[in-house]
Formats: sequence, C-alpha cells, structure tokens
Amino acid sequence: MNRYARQEQLAEVGPAGQRRLRAARVLVVGCGGLGATVIPALAGAGVGHLHLMDPDRVEESNLHRQTLFRQSDIGRSKAVLAAQMAMALNPEVSASTQMVRLDAASVVGALKGIDLVLDAADSFAATYVLSDACRDLAVPLISASVLGRSGYVGGFCGGAPSYRAVFPDLPTDRQTCAEAGVLGPVVATLGALQAQMALSCLLGLAPSPLGQMMQVDLANWRVSSFRFDGAEEVAGHGFVATSQVALQDRVIELRPAEEAALALPQATRVPATDLTSLPKISGRTVLACRSGLRAWAAADQLAAAGHRDLVLLAAGDG
Repeated sequence: MNRYARQEQLAEVGPAGQRRLRAARVLVVGCGGLGATVIPALAGAGVGHLHLMDPDRVEESNLHRQTLFRQSDIGRSKAVLAAQMAMALNPEVSASTQMVRLDAASVVGALKGIDLVLDAADSFAATYVLSDACRDLAVPLISASVLGRSGYVGGFCGGAPSYRAVFPDLPTDRQTCAEAGVLGPVVATLGALQAQMALSCLLGLAPSPLGQMMQVDLANWRVSSFRFDGAEEVAGHGFVATSQVALQDRVIELRPAEEAALALPQATRVPATDLTSLPKISGRTVLACRSGLRAWAAADQLAAAGHRDLVLLAAGDG
C-alpha cells in the first residue's frame, strides 16, 4: 500500500499515470476560493510541481470560501500559505510562489516549463491574458469562474479553441463576487471540477476535457455541458501591462478621479461618454480601467468609429 494506491487501482491511471503526474509542472493562478480546492486536490494526487501565483494577502472576508486559511492567517500571503500547505500535505510535491499579479508582462515567465495552467484568479483580464498566451504556446488551460450560486469550468487551448474563441465579446453579467456575493460550497464545487479536469488532462484520459465546458447552476440544481471544438479563433482586443506602455502611446484613463489616480503619468482622463470626441491617431491607444471591462467596451466603441491599434490596461485598484 502507498499514498496513491487508490487512484493507481484505476486502470486508466496505474503506475504509468502516476509517473506522469509526478513529472508534471502546473501553474495555478489564484490561491483564493477556487484555489482552496484545486491546490490540495492536485497536491494530494501527486502532481510533481505546483507554481502558485497570487499577489493578495488573506482578509477576513475571504475565510467563508477560502478554506485553506485560518483566522490567524489574516494579513499573510495567500500564495506562500498555499505552497506550505501543499508541501505539508504531500512531501513528494514541490511548490514555488510568485506574489505578483498575472498580467501581459508576468505571464511569459510564469508559463516557462509549465505543462498545464489553471485559471483560478477570478479576474476578467487575467483569463484573457492567460488564454492568449496559452493559445500561442499550445499549453492547456483549465479555467473556472463562480458568481452567486452558479459557475462554469472549461478546458481551453492546448489544441482546443481558446477562451477568446468561445467568449469573443464582453460578458452580459459584469459583476464580481465582491459585488454580487457568492456561497462557499459553490466555489468548492467548481474548484473540484476544475481539479478533475486538470488531472484528466495530465493523464491523457478520454474523452479529453479540452474543448469541453460544464455549467453548474446550484440555484436551480442543474448541471449542463457542451463541446466547443468548432469555435473559431478571433483576434479581439489584447491586454498590456503597465510596464509595456511606451511614452509615445496615447493613454486614456476611463476611471473618474474619485475612483483612482491616473494609471500612468501621461494618461488623459476621458469619461466613456466623451469617447466620440477623440481624434484618430496613427499610434497606439491604451484604454485603462480597473478590471478591463470598461476598457473593452470603450475599445469596441472606438473600433466601430474607425480607430485602430487599441489595447487594454487593467490597472487594478491602484
């Protein structure tokens, strides 16, 4: 008997599958609610190396759904705590951390040597940045999102269509968990499905979770799924990091002054209602807001008016 005896009993796993898990290197972006289920599930299964990426620290309002953490952990790094827990749970697993926000600059280094990515960040911009990078590098991406009492999880890239191919337009519901609320068990349910998709992908099980999406509605006790293998890739609006903005770029700050300071010193604050007055330029226009949602909507409006070379900057709460 050994640590993995029960899963090795499965014919589709066996010793060979366990060796595949041990050799795997997985990037988990987000150590919050989804990560609280995903990270111990992967560590317990024997995934060899987990690279955990999260800039945040534990807050009391996290604890009802981020069950990796305790009251005494408030103020401490989520990524560091999650890594310590993973290695304590399974000494055969190694874990590394990055206490930085995933953006268009940090994604390149984060994906180096990675076999699979799990998007557990609950960030509109991070999902598209990850998807674009994973699509270009042919790295599988398992992405999940939860709001209220429902959510979805899907397998993208790695030979399947990207997240952008399936969701080329702005979401109809633009609320966040902080705005709309969420129940902890719903997050755990989606996190468990996300971990199962990840293990199935690493083991090469059939049918593959790539190109598959599951929707879970626990308000009405419904679960549905569909395949999206035929979704066509689209270009869409790309995201940039603050460090990638050049001095010659035109930067439009969409947040009002009472919400945030300018994302960059050279930015010009322009209300979304005044975008039609912007002159067309030959250079690049950077549209900045907190999450990227307002910037995306502004880019759609400007593109329809004939503007070109538009990129988005999700500046966060800073």
